Amino acid sequence: MQLELAGPARESLARVLASDLAPADFDLNLDMSDGYGLTSLNKVLFLMAVCDETGVSLSAFTEADVAAMRTLGDVVAALAAHAGKGELR
Repeated sequence: MQLELAGPARESLARVLASDLAPADFDLNLDMSDGYGLTSLNKVLFLMAVCDETGVSLSAFTEADVAAMRTLGDVVAALAAHAGKGELR
């Protein structure tokens, strides 16, 4: 499941950052803020986009959940934990 969600997460991050980096080149383990300059506003936009694309409701995540999503891997794991649990749209 996580592999299926990594692609949409990378693509959504690339769109929000308007990066020249190819989506496949985003490192799942790199801190998105430190490594890619993701701001708190862009993080919210990114999470909204990736939730829309994957069908996971953004409301499934608490403020603490969002704060803990520092890497793409964290985001993918959080999405995978909620995928198929009735929190999909």
